[in-house]
Amino acid sequence: MLCIGALPFVFSARVYAEEAKSEVREVNGESIEAKGESKWLDDYRKPVGLTYKVEATLNAMYLWRGLCVGAMNIQPSASVGYGGLYLDMWWNVGATDWTFTHLLPEVDLSLGFSRWGVNVYLLYIHNFNCGFFDFNNYADRGNRLELNVRYTVSSKLPLSFLWATRVAAADGYLNEKGELVRAWSSYAEISYTQKFPYGLSLYGAVGITPWRSMYTGYQKSFAVQNIELRLRKDWDIHPRLGLMLQGVFCINPSALAGDRSTAEWHPTALDKQSVNANIAVGIYLK
Repeated sequence: MLCIGALPFVFSARVYAEEAKSEVREVNGESIEAKGESKWLDDYRKPVGLTYKVEATLNAMYLWRGLCVGAMNIQPSASVGYGGLYLDMWWNVGATDWTFTHLLPEVDLSLGFSRWGVNVYLLYIHNFNCGFFDFNNYADRGNRLELNVRYTVSSKLPLSFLWATRVAAADGYLNEKGELVRAWSSYAEISYTQKFPYGLSLYGAVGITPWRSMYTGYQKSFAVQNIELRLRKDWDIHPRLGLMLQGVFCINPSALAGDRSTAEWHPTALDKQSVNANIAVGIYLK
């Protein structure tokens, strides 16, 4: 297992060594080999100037970390950054289930810093069933605050590691004495993205919750929460505009093994679904 897990790093190190060895530049009409220079670190150049991103997707399902959160929705987002510091706003407007009788509005705000492949950010989640920034609740849906840390090796080895811990509100359970216990619900994920020609990419992820948390309804001490595959196709429709089509398939092994869940479709109780799929179409600024 250890040897297999180390293979991507060995492979990427070999690729890096070959690139560093074979890099050739033209200087005054002569070919000169540039020794000792690292292409590997090109991924971690210091961000210069103002950066921004705007996109919107239409989804058949709202899937998040192995959980089916809602039915059809639209999810716009926008972010602005400078020098690695950024602010991101993400919206979800969609139905709670397939009866389309209730909407599930949500806004997420992220404040973070990204450099050298490390992305550290605070994520604030608001579901509009309580006041903004009111953390005096332990409701099923309410305000939440998470601390997230993600590390991505590089574009040459797009292996990514995520750790997310809920640090405020909507995260507690009663112990045997009837006392409210904060769970510090956490989620850890390893993912990899493989890019292909013609704008195709394949994303795979495995996520776990390491202890008793909201992801399992505070029932299990450890659970494999998410096994996910995403196949994506991108098109350039303008030099500054892109279009994407994405299909997602995910399994929640913990829920699938539990008595409360089956692989069946539950159109009015989406939280009981343990096998899910989604198709999404999106447009974004480049």
